[in-house]
Amino acid sequence: MTTRRELLCDTVISVLADEGGRGLTHRAVDRAAGVPLGTTKNYFPTREALLQAAAERMALLHAEAVARLRESTPADVTPTRVAELYPALLRRAVLQDPTHLLAMAELYLEAVRRPAVREALGRMVVSNAEAGASLHRAAGLPSTARDAGLLDAYFLGVAVSLLALPAEALRATGLDDPYALGLGLFHAAVPPSGHGDQPLDPGGDEPGGHDGGRAATARTCGR
Repeated sequence: MTTRRELLCDTVISVLADEGGRGLTHRAVDRAAGVPLGTTKNYFPTREALLQAAAERMALLHAEAVARLRESTPADVTPTRVAELYPALLRRAVLQDPTHLLAMAELYLEAVRRPAVREALGRMVVSNAEAGASLHRAAGLPSTARDAGLLDAYFLGVAVSLLALPAEALRATGLDDPYALGLGLFHAAVPPSGHGDQPLDPGGDEPGGHDGGRAATARTCGR
């Protein structure tokens, strides 16, 4: 059951995504969460506290998602199957629910000028990288937090570009194939291993088979 604090943290993330950093106020969170005015301020007295709460909540949700994936991952999972997650994750982050991607971008901008937010964001990035590396190692990859952190940074930059740029710019710059981009990001950051197999199911609704997922992603990102 979601607690009041968790509800408020999730709402902070949604407000950041929907309204941007300038739209993040205690009143905006109260209204979006459907709680009495003043509730959010009781939990998070300052705007910096709101931003820190968003970063910490996003780190926790990411770690929980990776843990669920690890629990459902077969013991013989291979590097190819892990790599195939990233096109699906890219599609989901950009096309299905960009809430966390947009909130993340806003947090990065806020962190440039706010040391406390920078510290919270740093903890989130390290936590995400460690969780990602643990998933890679389950497939026998010699991945470290540094490798996974680079992958996350690449992923964020490409995802923001896919979300922000018009289709003609994506085509002109070679960013119009999210399936190939997802695989390319993974292989650019993660040390290789010699195994291969079928793709993992990331828990979404990706069409069956590699070509089906690629075709659906390319069609939708064509905008």
